[in-house]
Amino acid sequence: MKRQKRVAAIHDISGFGRCSLTVALPIISAAGIETSVMPTAVLSTHTGGFEGFTYRDLTGDLLPFAEHWKSLNLKFDAVYSGFLGSFEQLDIISGFFDDFKTDDNLILVDPVMADNGALYKIFPSDFPLGMRKLCSKADIIIPNITEAALLLGEPYLEGPYSESYIEHLLKGLTEIGPEKVVLTGVFFDEKTLGAATYDKVSGQIAYTFSDRIPGYYHGTGDVFGSVLLAALLNDFNLEQSSRIAVDFTTDSIQRTAASKTDIRFGVRFEDVIPDFLRRLGKC
Repeated sequence: MKRQKRVAAIHDISGFGRCSLTVALPIISAAGIETSVMPTAVLSTHTGGFEGFTYRDLTGDLLPFAEHWKSLNLKFDAVYSGFLGSFEQLDIISGFFDDFKTDDNLILVDPVMADNGALYKIFPSDFPLGMRKLCSKADIIIPNITEAALLLGEPYLEGPYSESYIEHLLKGLTEIGPEKVVLTGVFFDEKTLGAATYDKVSGQIAYTFSDRIPGYYHGTGDVFGSVLLAALLNDFNLEQSSRIAVDFTTDSIQRTAASKTDIRFGVRFEDVIPDFLRRLGKC
């Protein structure tokens, strides 16, 4: 039997509201990949539109997690980090990358810190510098347009964008350190929305778009990143994996919009998993 691949997913976990680990764990596991989780914080709900949520910082547990995993001599085919709530967490996860990086595994960083032109209010203004250092150790990063601008120390620009601007961002981001970038929230007109990929080694830039669906849906970045990683570990190339992730995310949003579910609850990604597995050749 073929060896099962294993991912270490380092994200916060919200008890309610589909995002972070409650998205990453089921999607990556459904793709046939063993998923080990390192929670950075535990919340009763995510923070988008909910009041009175609980928040427990798990910074103090991260190093003991890593030390125990090292003592077990665990190996990972990929390490996938998402929301990190402080400079201390950035430093700890940077050390985790050093400890668990191998010649043939993949480090994927989703630099979760901003959207819609603004840094999240919980972060100090210099937080992007710390995230930039973490991204320098990644093989792939998957920022949105706002995060890309912050990582590069550039002003945020409103879309629609030009190909020359998107390619400027992609190439600038690889200068930080990663060889591959997937940039989300890309659009050249008001009808479509998608992602751009860049492989510095091959020089290839590719775009994947779908029809734009009105509204803002929570957790879609986590859905996209989890599907992208699962596809990559199932031997799809970067452009193919981006296409699968864009389609999965769009389908999840469409089903949520059609059901008129409260958008704070996240998208109905569960409904899309059977199609996803067929795309991967799992059934």
